[in-house]
Amino acid sequence: MKKILRLFAVILLFITLGSAESIAQNSVQSPTDFLGYELGSQWTPHHKVMDYFWHVAEVSPLVEAKQYGTTNEGRELMLSFVSSEANMARLEEIRMNNLKRTGLLDGESSADTTAIVWLSYNVHGNETSSSEAAMKTIYELVNPDNTETKSWLQNTVVIMDPMLNPDGRDRYVNWYKSVVGDDINVHPDAREHHEPWPGGRTNHYYFDLNRDWAWLTQKESRQRMNEYQKWMPHIHVDFHEQGVNSPYYFAPAAKPFHNAITDWQSEFQYTIGENNAKYFDEKGWLYFTREVFDLFYPSYGDTYPIFNGAIGMTYEQAGNARAGLGITTEEGDTLTLHDRLTHHYTTGLSTIEVSSQNAEQLVSEFANYYQTAQNNPKGDYKTFVIKQDNNPDKLSALFELLEKHKIEYGQAESGATLSGYNYKTGDTERVRVSEGDYLVSAHQPKGVMARILFEPRPELERFCDL
Repeated sequence: MKKILRLFAVILLFITLGSAESIAQNSVQSPTDFLGYELGSQWTPHHKVMDYFWHVAEVSPLVEAKQYGTTNEGRELMLSFVSSEANMARLEEIRMNNLKRTGLLDGESSADTTAIVWLSYNVHGNETSSSEAAMKTIYELVNPDNTETKSWLQNTVVIMDPMLNPDGRDRYVNWYKSVVGDDINVHPDAREHHEPWPGGRTNHYYFDLNRDWAWLTQKESRQRMNEYQKWMPHIHVDFHEQGVNSPYYFAPAAKPFHNAITDWQSEFQYTIGENNAKYFDEKGWLYFTREVFDLFYPSYGDTYPIFNGAIGMTYEQAGNARAGLGITTEEGDTLTLHDRLTHHYTTGLSTIEVSSQNAEQLVSEFANYYQTAQNNPKGDYKTFVIKQDNNPDKLSALFELLEKHKIEYGQAESGATLSGYNYKTGDTERVRVSEGDYLVSAHQPKGVMARILFEPRPELERFCDL
C-alpha cells in the first residue's frame, strides 16, 4: 500500500510540474490584454513597451531580457533574447561559440548551427509602428498556441531591441497626443499629419542614429554597439518607415553594392525577400525591392552588419510621422497604424522563419566570412599605416573607435621603406614606415571593417544588374 501511495505521489508530482509549466506559458498576456487596448488603436509610450517586454521575460521560460543602457533623457534601452528552453539554458554557450567562429574569441567553435537573428525597431523616433509590431512579434514567438514559431526557435536565437530611440519616439508620441482630437482626422491636411520641427526622427541631440553605427558619436549607439559586439548576429533587420504613398520595401536592395559585399550576402537577401513576398502576395499587399535603398555607406543599420559578416537589411513601411493613427493616401485608401504594424510583424516573423530553415548554411557562410577575412582578405591594401607623429588627441580618438569595433592595431617593431598610397598626395609612392608607427592589418577578424574605414578609394561593384 505504501508503494502504491509513493507511486501515486510521484505521478502527481510530474503532473503538477507539467501543469505549472503550462500555467506559466499560458499566463503570458497578449499585448492587448496587458495594455488594455488593441494594438494600433493608440500609441504605446516607451515605458509601457518596456513594461510589456519585461512582463514576457518574467513569465515565459523562452525569454530573457536585460537593460543595456539609458538615453540622454534617462529612458531605458533593453534587449530581449528569445529561443527554445533548451537553447535558453545554454545561451551563453551559443554566444561564446559564435564569437569563436569569428576569431574574436580564442578557441575552437563547436559544430553548433544555431542561427542568431537580431531585430532592431524604431531607430527613427517618428517611424513608430515598428515598436508596436515588436510587441506583437515577441508575443507570437512565445504564444503556446503558436506551434510554428516554436519550431523555428529550436535552432534560432532571436534578439530584439524594441526601441532604439526612445527620446525621439516619446517626443513624437507626446506631440501627436497633444494635437489629435477625440477622433482621428485622416485628411492629409489635418494638423496631426504635420509634425513641427525638430520632430521625433532624431535623438535628444537631434542626431540621426541610423547614421551613427560606424562613428558612434551618440550614447545610444555606443551602448548598443557594446552589446552587438558580444553577439555578432548572422541576420540583422532594421525596421523603418517611408512616405505614406509608398508600398512596403524589403530586400534585396538596389544595386550597385559596395564591392566588399559577398555573393552569399547578396544572394541570401533574395532568399529572404522571396519568403517575405510569399506572405505579402497571400494578403494582396503591395511591396517593392531593388529600387532606392543602397548598400554602400558603412554607418547604416543594414550596411554596418553586412560589413561585419551578417545579412543586413532595411525594411520600410509606408507611414512615418505624417501617417499618425490613420491617413488617406493618394489612392483613396486609409493607411492605419494597425496596417503598418501588421506589415512589420509579418516580415519580422518571415525573416525568423527563413533564417531557421537555412540556419546551417547561415552559420557556415558566416564562419567562412571571418576565415576569409583573416587568411585571404580582399581589397588592394593589406596594411594601413598611421604615423605616430599625428596629433595625439586625434590618435587617441581613432584608437578608441577602433577598439569599440574590435579592430586590432599595433606598432611597427622596425623601420622600412615601402610602396604605398599616400593619403596626402593621392599618389602611390615610396613611403617610410618608422619604428613605432601604428599599423592596422587587413589580416584579422575585423579586416573587412578595417578596410571599409581606411581604404582611400571605396568602390561599388563593377557589374550592375538592375
